[in-house]
Amino acid sequence: MSISAPSAANYGSAYASTQPSPAGSTRHGQQGTAALSEEDQKQVDQLKARDSEVRAHEQAHMAAAGGVSVSGPSYSYQQGPDGKRYAIGGNVSIDVSPGRTPEDTLRKAQAIERAALAPAEPSGQDQAVAAQARQMALQAMAEQAAARQGGNNIEKTYQPQDSTAPALQGRGIDTQA
Repeated sequence: MSISAPSAANYGSAYASTQPSPAGSTRHGQQGTAALSEEDQKQVDQLKARDSEVRAHEQAHMAAAGGVSVSGPSYSYQQGPDGKRYAIGGNVSIDVSPGRTPEDTLRKAQAIERAALAPAEPSGQDQAVAAQARQMALQAMAEQAAARQGGNNIEKTYQPQDSTAPALQGRGIDTQA
């Protein structure tokens, strides 16, 4: 993921390599529903559990993302032996570009970190995004400190030339809006 452009947190799939059930392993009942073998039913149960886990994970990101999400969750699917599609992976795109000011960037970095770590069990990708957000925050804080330091230098060195303005003696100019 790149910190300078919109990116996404991606979540791997524990079931991506599961092969579809072999032909003829389901039997259709009288009402058009499929009776599954014990093995197929176990796979469907695993896919349902994974689907719930993935959706909850992505919703946690969305709930915490606030204004930094670029889009809603997107999912990768696998068709189960019952013919239904189950979410086995997903991502939420997050705008990780810097703000217009160091203050904006700091707020944005904090929101990105909260969104990345929102799920109960953040993935490795989530943790990497959070680490990059912390780097982004540190850079913004360094820029803020440099701006303050620059302002302090002006305050220390500025001396009005006009002796008729003693009230201004030793004061700097507030350049922050």
